[in-house]
Amino acid sequence: MTQPPPALPALAATGASGLREILLEVCSSPTWAAAVAASRPWHDRAELSAANAKAMAELSADDLRDAMTGHARIGTPKAGDATSEREQAGIRGAAPAVLDELRAANAAYEAKFGHVFLICATGRTAEGMLAALRERYPNDTATEAENVREELRKINEIRLDQLLDVKQ
Repeated sequence: MTQPPPALPALAATGASGLREILLEVCSSPTWAAAVAASRPWHDRAELSAANAKAMAELSADDLRDAMTGHARIGTPKAGDATSEREQAGIRGAAPAVLDELRAANAAYEAKFGHVFLICATGRTAEGMLAALRERYPNDTATEAENVREELRKINEIRLDQLLDVKQ
């Protein structure tokens, strides 16, 4: 086993209420936060990553909705929210026509599925997010729920890694 990052033991040793608040900043699902917290201790990033994956796999449809409430609409990062702006950096400089298409595609997706289009936007361009939205739009509800679950897992993974990197 490799040496854990210095932040991991500190995070694992955080009190229950403090850890809950930290984890809710990563993912707004209280069920996910409770499951990840209950999986302590984590000896390395791989164990924390496994806890994230396990907690995401076990979320109900209601829990997934809770998790999605913490995410801005693609193409419209939350103003003043550094995480949202960083994750959606790929929309900066996009052509206005692409942003218009993204807004229209988002509206159609939301009307069909009843929630925002969720994708791990880190490292993606506006064009790439639009293409993914169009690719996923024909999905049925069950298939799309699993896509959302996987995208949330990826987002959580990135946010957990950044949390550990910042706390070092």
